[in-house]
Amino acid sequence: MFRNMATSLLDKSRIETTEIKAKELRHYVERMITLGKRGDLHARRQALAFLRSEDVVSKVFGEYAERFKERPGGYTRIMKLGNRVGDNARMAIIELLGEKEPKEKEKSAKPAEGKGKKEIKAKEKAAPKAAKKTAQPAAKAEKAKKPAKKAETEDEKPAKKTKKETAKQ
Repeated sequence: MFRNMATSLLDKSRIETTEIKAKELRHYVERMITLGKRGDLHARRQALAFLRSEDVVSKVFGEYAERFKERPGGYTRIMKLGNRVGDNARMAIIELLGEKEPKEKEKSAKPAEGKGKKEIKAKEKAAPKAAKKTAQPAAKAEKAKKPAKKAETEDEKPAKKTKKETAKQ
């Protein structure tokens, strides 16, 4: 079970499980990342003997070894969620550390010089409204350019056949 869970965690970098399983899983996952940091052939074979997927092993020896090369240990984080509805088991999320921060946080961390937070928020709110105003006249202009459909006359309309006529044919 822990081989499957370790493979899933290293593949997806975050899984939800019970708190006790997460605490036990931490040992196996950190051992695999340490093998990845070693990077030699024997370490790769040890990781292949434990993990279920060659793709995950290559990810451990490539991406995770680079991400955690300066870190001496503690590659995982366990966050407690609460109790499961069915059996009241304590649930937790176990995830790998060192995920890249979203770009939105980087932008909001550096406010523009000489402007307060309220002014920046006001500008951000005004920007989408201005974009909507410029888009609407363009849409109206396109509608005006399209030629109007000409109405079909009685001669141009295809004649509807009755059931008797279709049965005769």
